[in-house]
Amino acid sequence: MKTDPKNDLPPYFNIDPDTALGTLGGPFETEGFARIAQACEAGRRDLAGRGLEEDGRRQLRLFSTWEITRYLIPVAVGHFRRVLKQNPELPQGRSETEGGAKWFTLDEVLRLRAHFAAEGSKAKNYKPWRPEGLPAKMVAVANFKGGVGKTSTCAHLAMSAALDGYKVLVIDLDSQGSMTSIFGGKVEDEWQTVFPLLARHYGQHLRTENQRRLDRGEAPIPLDDTLTEALDTQAQRLVQKTHWPNIDLIGAQLNLYWAEFQIPVWRMQARGWKLWDALTESLEADGLLDDYDVIFLDTPPALGYLTINGLAAADILLVPLGASFLEFDSTGRFFDMLHSTFSSIEEAENMAARALGREGLSFQWDAVRAVITRYDGTQQAELAALMQAYLGPVLSPHRQDYTALIGQAGEQVRGIYEADYRDFNRETYARGRETFDATYAALKQLLLGSWRRDEQMAEAAE
Repeated sequence: MKTDPKNDLPPYFNIDPDTALGTLGGPFETEGFARIAQACEAGRRDLAGRGLEEDGRRQLRLFSTWEITRYLIPVAVGHFRRVLKQNPELPQGRSETEGGAKWFTLDEVLRLRAHFAAEGSKAKNYKPWRPEGLPAKMVAVANFKGGVGKTSTCAHLAMSAALDGYKVLVIDLDSQGSMTSIFGGKVEDEWQTVFPLLARHYGQHLRTENQRRLDRGEAPIPLDDTLTEALDTQAQRLVQKTHWPNIDLIGAQLNLYWAEFQIPVWRMQARGWKLWDALTESLEADGLLDDYDVIFLDTPPALGYLTINGLAAADILLVPLGASFLEFDSTGRFFDMLHSTFSSIEEAENMAARALGREGLSFQWDAVRAVITRYDGTQQAELAALMQAYLGPVLSPHRQDYTALIGQAGEQVRGIYEADYRDFNRETYARGRETFDATYAALKQLLLGSWRRDEQMAEAAE
């Protein structure tokens, strides 16, 4: 049988120019971007709506007795049921069928956990450890390479910490607002983002600097309407409740990107403004470091001013990357830029500090770890081992696998912890969440270790 040699050619041969012209369409003008954006917004609302209840609000699913005793409260199923029977004032759950399994809200699970912590065996950790009197730990997830699973990793770690019993605040620093969408946040403009906190910090600096100017007989720098309004902002007003009872959110939207243009203007007006301290000091001043246990910062995929603020605020820095040459190379450049950026800030600040006889600036993090995401052990094991050899303990030995459960949860606009295991089966669900449970376990070890070190330092200082 003869074959047509034309059919054996690659598809880029013999393209007819007239046919190409017919499929090209008319010239594209600026207004076309608006139509595309509107279509994407309509699609986004449709997709997001699939995770919402009839009243338009997102609601966290229920948790079964099996899940609670396996993942959330370390007791046997029989003992769990006996405790509920002996304490009718505790949440009793609800059954979807007569005699069926009991299901509980996460808020009810947290109440049950508190009961077991108060009345149960002291040998078991029913509640996660957090030393008294020490501030929340801030965890930044960052990389300027897009598509490495940065937001997904940050969101799942926040959910893991919440399921573990910590009170969590998520701060979205990315103007794309993906983290905000995951947690169902509604942000109308930049005044519901971290922008007014940064503006307030600058306004407070300018107000102090203006007093010095007046004392020297110089004209003050006027505060514009933006700064005047920001001075009345409190961080608590920016915090939104989410469908998770112990996760709150400071969201983001497109206008937040304006901060990348405004911050350097402020810095030029007042060279003494320590812009890298703006987020840290604002959260501390408003008491948010006491209100929460862990604060997660989702940063933009670029080393801009918002990312610098997030990284400077962080106690722990996590850098997700894939097991590929390009992502390894890009991540290396990211660390190189971190070194250049923060060392240049230190150098400039310390030069001034030495001249004035003051203590110098030194950035410090409790821990910095890279973590491999979207891992396929059948194809990437050799490269991952090579990356481990070069990065050593900086690269977490845990690999975050990509599973069908992760993919399906993403398609349904929710995290894997929000997925109902009955949509799969118990075994598939258990395998699917193992990779994120292990990622969180590695982070929790860093959290506890850094808190313990802080506690020992505080005791030694006393």
